[in-house]
Amino acid sequence: MGKVDLGTTKYIIKSNIEANGVIERPDVVGAIFGQTEGLLGNDLDLRELQKTGRIGRIEVTIESKLGKSKGSVNVPSSLDKVETAILAAALETIDRVGPCEAKVVVESIADVRILKRTRVIDRAKNILSTMVDEITPDSLEITEEVKESVRLSAIVKFGKDRLPAGPNVQDSDGIIVVEGRADVLNLLKHGIKNAIAVEGTNIPPSISELSSKKTVIAFLDGDRGGDLILRELLQVGDIDFVARAPDGKEVEDLTKKELFKGLRNKVPAEQSKENAAKNKSKNKPVLNTTHRKVKSPPKPSPTKISKKPTIDKNVPKFKNLFNDLTGTLKAYLLDSDAGVIKEVAVRDLAVALQNSKENVSAVIFDGVVTQRLVDISRKKSVKYLVGAKVGNVNKIPSSTQLLTVKDLSPA
Repeated sequence: MGKVDLGTTKYIIKSNIEANGVIERPDVVGAIFGQTEGLLGNDLDLRELQKTGRIGRIEVTIESKLGKSKGSVNVPSSLDKVETAILAAALETIDRVGPCEAKVVVESIADVRILKRTRVIDRAKNILSTMVDEITPDSLEITEEVKESVRLSAIVKFGKDRLPAGPNVQDSDGIIVVEGRADVLNLLKHGIKNAIAVEGTNIPPSISELSSKKTVIAFLDGDRGGDLILRELLQVGDIDFVARAPDGKEVEDLTKKELFKGLRNKVPAEQSKENAAKNKSKNKPVLNTTHRKVKSPPKPSPTKISKKPTIDKNVPKFKNLFNDLTGTLKAYLLDSDAGVIKEVAVRDLAVALQNSKENVSAVIFDGVVTQRLVDISRKKSVKYLVGAKVGNVNKIPSSTQLLTVKDLSPA
């Protein structure tokens, strides 16, 4: 087959021809035009179609052997699919070439646009490969510089104290309090966008206000300065957890692995206070004896955080109620006598509790206790929240006891 001009061609009709005798290309072309003339009307007359460029140059290859001829006929077409198919069928009506009997069979109609797409894909691969090969270390440095610029622009000034902070501090449920702007930048570099800096040992009011509304992790340097800031934070803010950089290291210098390890190893603030008190007692035994006696009242913190309640008359009834709900994904809202006020699906529990007009004393449900449910229970003065297990709950109000089936005394 010769080279077909693919400029305007949409399809190529590919066919085979056989003849009982020796024939040549001009004989085949003449037979095609002659025997299809008038067959399909003026609109699909091959001569007219070729004049207007809607049919391309007909390509014919013929070989003769032992008095017989075989070959191929390919007709380029810029007509639509239906018209091209009609022309293909018309080719098969040819039964004679010159003086010889002949037979034409259409093999296929090839979509030229697929060929063009293949060319485009191959060329695109080549271009992309060339471009990637030409990327130099300088280009990568530019990319890193742009990323650093984006991180810098992501720092905001928060509150009336205009503290350096990540862009998500306002909207996040939890925040990470660090010492300085460089610490915020390092956390931003590794995708942590809810950090805010205290900028010194004098803790600004903005930090105290935020800590009363959000779950707070204090993430501080592993040095004496970190100890001083932590001591003040624990006095003036409502800190939930404490994380520290390794001894002698600063948060701004930590790698991604060290940052996330430090955050994973956070401890409750109460535990951090106890550790600080123990360290003090080693250095100042006489003074600390008095100090620890004064500070001892906060030590009943296990009662505040513990899930084990002071058992009242209704708690033993919860076990049977919970057994009724196991596997149902439902919940009971109970009154002060452990009577069922309402039964709802677990997926609707938060909304049902929030909108309840009755005084709900306890909630028992076949699901996981979440921070959202704890917060709603506190607002609705719910005394007991009983679930299959307790999820990631950071703030537990003293007014609400969190229980699982393991905490319930047998009925």
